[in-house]
Amino acid sequence: MDGSSISIVSVPVSDQERAKQWYSEVLGFVVERDDEMGPGMRWVMLRPAGGGAAITLTTWFETMPPGSRKGTVLRVPDIEAAVARLRSQGAFAIDAEIADEPWGRYVTVDDPDCNGWVVQQDR
Repeated sequence: MDGSSISIVSVPVSDQERAKQWYSEVLGFVVERDDEMGPGMRWVMLRPAGGGAAITLTTWFETMPPGSRKGTVLRVPDIEAAVARLRSQGAFAIDAEIADEPWGRYVTVDDPDCNGWVVQQDR
């Protein structure tokens, strides 16, 4: 599969409106679509402000219960600025410290359904 790239990542949530607000206000994602897909179903798609793969907030995958996505990495250019912004938005329940590893510096944050994100500055 030459030239392939990840286009959309499904994030399982229990409440699309609450999740849309969190991803746009806390992580700063841009809402690209919010369309009806059928009775009781919406296609809610957001993308990080800097571009890259989009996410869609899903409620319809039985094998992906809300909160089951873990370890998706959101790369940032400045981890200190990212953590300050996340804290100002109330993203951390406790005072999270930035971890320092040979490959980069990071913190983890959960969305309202406990889908886990790694916010990371590469070396």
